[in-house]
Amino acid sequence: MVVNTDDKRILNCGTTDPNKILPMKYLWAREHYKKGVSNNWVPEEVNMQKDVETWKSKDALTEDERRLIMWNMGFFSTAESLTANNLVLTIYSHITNPECRQYLLRQAYEEAVHTDTFIYCCDTLGLDPREVYNMYNTIPSIKRKDEFVVNMTKSLLEPNFSTEGTENIQRFVHDLVGFYVIMEGIFFYAGFVAMLSFLRRNKMVGVGEQFQFILRDESVHLAFGTDLINTIVTENPEIWTEQFKTTITENIKQGVELETAYAFDSLPRGILGLNADTIAEYLKYIADRRLERINLKKVYGTENPFPWMSEIIDLRKEKNFFETRVTEYQTAGNLKW
Repeated sequence: MVVNTDDKRILNCGTTDPNKILPMKYLWAREHYKKGVSNNWVPEEVNMQKDVETWKSKDALTEDERRLIMWNMGFFSTAESLTANNLVLTIYSHITNPECRQYLLRQAYEEAVHTDTFIYCCDTLGLDPREVYNMYNTIPSIKRKDEFVVNMTKSLLEPNFSTEGTENIQRFVHDLVGFYVIMEGIFFYAGFVAMLSFLRRNKMVGVGEQFQFILRDESVHLAFGTDLINTIVTENPEIWTEQFKTTITENIKQGVELETAYAFDSLPRGILGLNADTIAEYLKYIADRRLERINLKKVYGTENPFPWMSEIIDLRKEKNFFETRVTEYQTAGNLKW
């Protein structure tokens, strides 16, 4: 029997077997999967000795720098678990396309690696896990972000939710935007800027390198998520009403406001080379990019105050073989003879 790829759809596809991945229709899903594999890493490959020395030193970090590091550990440690749970328990079950499911499994693995990263950091630096893993309850600006995402993705968490019908497909896309565009595409980025600014100053370089790898993974997650959203809209154009587009835009704007509040909360006085006002401008800049990526009009029109962030996403990791284990896998799966 010849399988017609035209029969494949992201949602509500009862005409193709979700276990039969070939022939593929959505080649972008396959490309994101291969890119994830080529980016493979685990936290134990990053040397943390200098970080331990810096963290234990009384003079190497200011109190504001320590606060910023702790807050980002607190937010990311639980946010990565929330992301993994949404993927495994809800999103995967509603996607009927096998090549997209293959990528979701890859992403779920990467979320597990990210969760393991914060276990590794806590253990290595001697942080109190009860403090770190409870910040989503004790820090109001972190709690508001978590509550917003949970509310934004509540349809996915309903046990009897179905993607049948126009209204339910809208609800599903609404939640995908909350999950991929706002959670992974905006809420993570004040933390990325903060932690990577330490790496640029040659402080807490082990933690910084791990955030660099997480950012590289998240950029692929975001690319997959926006391709997924755009394809669902293309296959179900009736959901893309002016009212729905306005709702999505307002949700993204609210996400920017919450992440901006977190930036000012975690960085009240600024540190060398970084302040909350500049991060706020950056959040507006990336929000416009996220809006354009899902075919919505940009809102803010700001310039990028951190052009080095784009460079860090693509930075190839080169290490002396005798100093540390190899952490760059990009060439392993891309040999050309």
